[in-house]
Amino acid sequence: MSRYVRTGGGESEAREPLLTGNNELDSDEGEIIFERKGSNISHDAGVAALKRLTYEEAVEQAGFGLFHWLLLVVCGWANASDAVEILCVSFLLPTARCDLLLSSSDMGLLTASIFLGMMVGGYMWGYLADQRGRRKVLVMSLTVNGLFGGLASLAPWFWLFLLLRFISGIGVGGSIPVIFSYFSEFMPRLRRGAMISSLATFWMAGNILAAGLAWLVIPRTWAHFYLGSLDFQSWRLFVVLCSVPSLTSALLFRLVLPESPKFLMEAGREKEAIHVFRLMFELNMRGKGKDFPEFGLCTSSKKKGETEEIRSRGSRKGRLVHILKKGLVPIKQIFKGPLRSRSIVLLIIFYCISFGYYGLWMWFPELFERIENGGSPCANVSLPSPLHNQSCYPVKTAVYMEGFFIAASNLPGNIFTILMMDSTGGKALLSGSLLVSSLSVFLIYVVQTKAQSLVLSCVFSGVSVITWNALDVVGTELYPTQLRSSALGFFTGVGRVAAIMGNMVFGKLVDTNCAVPVLLVSALLLTGGLVAPLLPQTRQTELT
Repeated sequence: MSRYVRTGGGESEAREPLLTGNNELDSDEGEIIFERKGSNISHDAGVAALKRLTYEEAVEQAGFGLFHWLLLVVCGWANASDAVEILCVSFLLPTARCDLLLSSSDMGLLTASIFLGMMVGGYMWGYLADQRGRRKVLVMSLTVNGLFGGLASLAPWFWLFLLLRFISGIGVGGSIPVIFSYFSEFMPRLRRGAMISSLATFWMAGNILAAGLAWLVIPRTWAHFYLGSLDFQSWRLFVVLCSVPSLTSALLFRLVLPESPKFLMEAGREKEAIHVFRLMFELNMRGKGKDFPEFGLCTSSKKKGETEEIRSRGSRKGRLVHILKKGLVPIKQIFKGPLRSRSIVLLIIFYCISFGYYGLWMWFPELFERIENGGSPCANVSLPSPLHNQSCYPVKTAVYMEGFFIAASNLPGNIFTILMMDSTGGKALLSGSLLVSSLSVFLIYVVQTKAQSLVLSCVFSGVSVITWNALDVVGTELYPTQLRSSALGFFTGVGRVAAIMGNMVFGKLVDTNCAVPVLLVSALLLTGGLVAPLLPQTRQTELT
């Protein structure tokens, strides 16, 4: 899926993959994808005379088909890679705690480190995506995620492992909100809800992949060897494997996919946007004998004007101060006017689900390791034994098998979301799933056997994924293009604060008073479910 363009003065040809970064200028002024010497004037005049379409009209003209399915696979793999990187730590805790000499508080800090990085990276990458383009940011953030996540496997000390996981989290914080903004901006209005729900299901694939890799690799003795003085246990190999999806995703975005046409239109880059729509049309209509309809686009010149304003500000320090101030503008805008009430509700929901889901989910493997002999998670925990008396080997395979079952239980929730999203709407699914999740967590505290705990954990997993899928759909439809990635980046940053707090609370109390964090999770999920109906209905609305 490559196109070749003439980039020189006519004497040489450079072969470049389709719409890669090599075709992009560093400025916001845009570029010419195909250089047609001698015909530029007539072409420009022709474009000016053509009927101009809005974004939604142009997306409809491009059709729906092969391009969108290929886009779903690539973006889905990137979404799965984020899930793998986040959940990686939770599966290595039962064994890495011995090699790194971790207390429960240390484990809470370790699980929180990636969320701290995501909090730092979320808004930063989201703002850059709104200013410089979705695709560039995805390539950079996925590379940071995979590179530093893989390097963490070589860390001999806890503090270094913690630092590298934090930097990896900065990359994850960028890719999660931007992927959904990028993906949604290629979708026809009537298919957007179902397709975003389909994209969200790849998070389940990442859950299953992480759990499956942990089950296959960590208990195996053949994956143990020495690298100099470093005792390279099987869990370190697991960390390396978890970094592969992010790096391959970055490569796919760099080589295969184009920039978002919606972003290009907002940036006033009409020719590039038309080229993307042409690519979509040609792939979607392949074999149907249809010709691409010539049209112009209703674009915006706002970004170009803003760029010129920044350049005219003189000193580098003055430009930097202006950029920093400008970076805070989107936050102010989402809490003003008609966006204010929905932003406050989303703030509450993101905090509640992030504290509850990540606080509990990241500790599932450790909790199930503690109840291996039966009982409920909170009934069997006791004061921690000294670190030198702990034993992590031989590894208990059942812990990872149970983690795999819990991850696989996402499947019914994902199927339900895909089938019901466009007909029911994200708001109803969001509220209902939060309420059921709250009930399932409360019952996890009440039950008395390991089997009952496992069943209810699977219920929580299957229902909570409906919440995340609905939140992904609703979040992308509530904000205009120039604020979408910044808003999602901000709210995911708030979610990371909640995830950090949830993991720290579990780390501090899981040994002494397990009931407090579990019941707190149930109460927060209930709160989120009760405020969700205050959001506006966004079912099948046009993107602005």
